[in-house]
Amino acid sequence: MTTHTGSPQNLAEVRGVFDRWLKAVQTRNLDGVTDGHDDDIVMFDVADPPQLNGIDEYRDIWENFFPWFGAKGIFEPSELTITAGDDVAFSHCLVRCIGSTPSEVEKPIRLTLCYRKIDGEWLIVHEHHSVAWELED
Repeated sequence: MTTHTGSPQNLAEVRGVFDRWLKAVQTRNLDGVTDGHDDDIVMFDVADPPQLNGIDEYRDIWENFFPWFGAKGIFEPSELTITAGDDVAFSHCLVRCIGSTPSEVEKPIRLTLCYRKIDGEWLIVHEHHSVAWELED
């Protein structure tokens, strides 16, 4: 299911940024993954380090991700929601993420992207990737 809140034009533009980023991840296109991001992006990631600052660190983490992801990896979002104002927007979804050599347990990744309209262009300024912890009784 996909839900959207905001003006149709802003929603379409933000959705375009999301779709181009997603296609770049799925096709292992490192330049495409970093396109559409602010140079000062902050990312909270599942893998170490937990916080990345700036486009160079962001690029490095994806460069390290792709060998694990391999040729057969899956990066498949579901339940996408986009909310877009005039200059700030966010999206969130669950992502089925599996590398070429799947781990024993498959857990969905929670993904939140935050966007700002800078000089008329929507850019991703923050990403948050997380997984749920199971609390023991």
